[in-house]
Amino acid sequence: MAAGFAAALLDYAVDRGAPRAALLTASGLTDTQLTDQDNRIPVAGYQALIGAAIEATGDTALLLRHTFDTRLETMSIIGQIVHSSASLRHSIEQLNRYVRLVAEVELHGPDRFELRERGGEVWIVDHLVVPPGDYFGIEASFARFVSEFRRGFPGHPFALALDVTYPPPPHAAAYAALFRVPVRFNAPRNALRIDPIWITSKSEFEPGNAYAFGLFTRHADALLAEVTSASGTRARVEAAILPRLHEGSLSMDALARDMGMSRQTLYRRLRDEGVTFAEIHDALRHRMALDYLGARKVSVNEAAYLLGFSEASSFVRAFRRWTGASPTGWLRGTEGEAAG
Repeated sequence: MAAGFAAALLDYAVDRGAPRAALLTASGLTDTQLTDQDNRIPVAGYQALIGAAIEATGDTALLLRHTFDTRLETMSIIGQIVHSSASLRHSIEQLNRYVRLVAEVELHGPDRFELRERGGEVWIVDHLVVPPGDYFGIEASFARFVSEFRRGFPGHPFALALDVTYPPPPHAAAYAALFRVPVRFNAPRNALRIDPIWITSKSEFEPGNAYAFGLFTRHADALLAEVTSASGTRARVEAAILPRLHEGSLSMDALARDMGMSRQTLYRRLRDEGVTFAEIHDALRHRMALDYLGARKVSVNEAAYLLGFSEASSFVRAFRRWTGASPTGWLRGTEGEAAG
């Protein structure tokens, strides 16, 4: 996900008395990673930061307050795009287009947000998959809609009601003061009801922003292309496996959770790329075995340990399957090639 959101939350928590060094340690993040708001950080690191910040401040509503108190454009190019969009419909289209620049998340459907009109009511439906007990993503999502429109269009009604699928969180009492609309918990969907004026007579935002919109979207398109090329599911899985190769047998469930998705979603995305989790793990072990031995800085036994094999004999069998030779035989062959 984008580092800008973690950097902003970190600063917010520190301003409220949380120790910066302890938050970074708990999240596994570094100041270097958070310097550029467009840098990509692990979703699990951001989630750990939220938990550590709440624990340090004793405020379970910290993320919610942070969302209401900050501006999206200060932490993501998406904020600039939304504020230079032509209408509410247009801004939601842009959110769906660039949602991967915020975070890689699991969705119920092709788009994150849907503008739904029914029975004279207008709702913004959030199709984010919400794991049991997790309300932070939805909570922050709707808080961002309400706060940005409240700040950008003071005096004009926007939010009318809020439905969320989760039970009341520990800070449910804060919802009334912050959202200022009726909230229904344990609802069948996550949706924000808005005033219909935003898709009728007041559908247009301030004019004269087409040039700025073009500049921002060109930058966002470049970032999206970079994210897409560098964050195919296989590449993301390899990046997640690499520091854990020494553990041996890896849990696909745990890895999927660290990547912010379910096991089924990870399986489906890998299948669409024509590869399995086991094949990626095996291929990465193969590649790293050649790197370790080729550098001639570790022994066969040490390479076996680094790659997560419980016994050197198991590593030798796997190496023979990969290369057709034993590790020592392969090393002799490479020595001969180098001498020639």
